[in-house]
Amino acid sequence: MGTVVTGAVVVVIVGLIIRSMVRDKKNGKSLQCGGDCGKCGGHCH
Repeated sequence: MGTVVTGAVVVVIVGLIIRSMVRDKKNGKSLQCGGDCGKCGGHCH
């Protein structure tokens, strides 16, 4: 029973992380530079 609960918690946490990454990508934020053009050499749009 404990294994099932732990697995469910891990799945929920991973799902929230993926959802956050998808939202950031849709908002134009890059995983490499985070939208701060000063730190990535001006490659941001």
